[in-house]
Amino acid sequence: MLDTRIGPGEQTPIHTHRWPATHYVLSWSDFVRRDSAGVVLVDTRTAGARPAPEALWGEPLPPHSLENVGTRPLHIISTEVKLPEPSA
Repeated sequence: MLDTRIGPGEQTPIHTHRWPATHYVLSWSDFVRRDSAGVVLVDTRTAGARPAPEALWGEPLPPHSLENVGTRPLHIISTEVKLPEPSA
């Protein structure tokens, strides 16, 4: 489980999500997700506001950062679905 809190104006370091996960959004704020080269992948300001609380499904993500460009804290609880490693 991950408890993610990103305040307005804050940005995460580059990281990955290796496993799919359910996400429970407790507090929504607009954000920009960028790949490791800084290219914008998602800008929620163009997708419209999302209500909170809300449950979402997320696939694994390659290296990226996330910047809270909104005025409220972004607070998400995620449960990753980790599959057993294959036997050699």
